[in-house]
Amino acid sequence: MGSFSIWHWMVVLLVVLLLFGGGKVSSLMGDFAKGIKAFKKNMADGEDASMEASADKSGGSISGPGGEAAQRSAQRETTTAR
Repeated sequence: MGSFSIWHWMVVLLVVLLLFGGGKVSSLMGDFAKGIKAFKKNMADGEDASMEASADKSGGSISGPGGEAAQRSAQRETTTAR
């Protein structure tokens, strides 16, 4: 009862193709493959310059909720209030 036969998977595939269409599924699988390739490439590179630059930029401080965007908007508000 716990295993599915090939016919179950064929019915599921047919329903997915009917709901989403062949082009949508094909483009989703292409995007998924590109993501996997990019992930493998970045894992093979080891430490690259972009990771080192982001590590140096952080400076050891922890930003609060909202991150850098909230800090920048707060700085703009104090600048305009002066």
